[in-house]
Amino acid sequence: MADHLLLRALQGKAKTLNLNGKHLQRVPRVLGQLVQLQVLQLKNNRITELPEEIANLCRLTALNLGNNALEKVPEQLQHLISLQKLHLFGNMIATLSPDVCAGLESLTFLNLNNNMLQSIPPEIYRLQSLGYLSLNNNQLESVPKQIGLLRNLSELHLAGNQLKTLPEELGYMISLSKLCLSRNHLLDLPEGLGKLKHLKILDVAGNQIRSFPSAIEQLPLEEFYCEENPLLQKQPVPSIHEEEILSLAEITARYILKHIKSPDSILRIQMKLYPEARTILSHKNVCAVCGQGFLNMWLECVKFVAKTKKIRISTNVHLLPIRVFLCSYKCFNQEDHGLFGVAVP
Repeated sequence: MADHLLLRALQGKAKTLNLNGKHLQRVPRVLGQLVQLQVLQLKNNRITELPEEIANLCRLTALNLGNNALEKVPEQLQHLISLQKLHLFGNMIATLSPDVCAGLESLTFLNLNNNMLQSIPPEIYRLQSLGYLSLNNNQLESVPKQIGLLRNLSELHLAGNQLKTLPEELGYMISLSKLCLSRNHLLDLPEGLGKLKHLKILDVAGNQIRSFPSAIEQLPLEEFYCEENPLLQKQPVPSIHEEEILSLAEITARYILKHIKSPDSILRIQMKLYPEARTILSHKNVCAVCGQGFLNMWLECVKFVAKTKKIRISTNVHLLPIRVFLCSYKCFNQEDHGLFGVAVP
């Protein structure tokens, strides 16, 4: 049956070819002669590799290799310069070559769900046209910070992996509208999420999150899924008063951060000559009580914010725990700030 379909395609200079579910263990080399082909369906077969001739399909815009037996993303794909949609779900893929990322500059849609990927190469940033990326149900333990350079990405799906942390650079994905992170091992979310000004859907269900970053209040969320997390409850607990012993670096940083606020400050002018110091200070925190900047010595607290009616939420939680930081016990012991100290679990 597959040979008959190929023959007809060759004779008719076909632009589409459907070889789904044909029990193929290999892709016929003659396929490389179909240079007019734009859509190729090879789903639900037993394919373990692709022939070199596949590189001849320079007009191919959509390729479906879902539910096969591939153990890596075929490197021949890097030559498909017109490819826009690529389905690779349901294989046994453990490797994504940096070379493949370098060649697929037109790719807008990539589905790698249900594979065995443990990592993503930093070169993922080369897929600059990518608008949809799905890596659900793999074995990812981390995400490279370079993923933040995918400025056109609108949907990122990372559910069902082994993630414990996410890079702050996630906040650079300025077009992101949907972020799915359910069923991982995340302990918290990066503050950088607050930069995602177009994020409408956030799914973090089934993680280990106790509180959310303060910047989450700034997001234009319409749907927020956070069930099955050990969220902090509004239950006051006694605190032990402690005195801070600040390091010299922390004292210096706080002094500089306080005085460079003034546009006429000599320190502000001098800082232009020290790029390394500027980089260090760019990672500052801001005290939620006094508003002063600080670096590494801080107290983690939480405030409880009522969810807005416009957000659809999949849990009976009415107060969301939002993480904030204080610079000192002096600020923590002030009255009526409405903040709670976070007890060690």
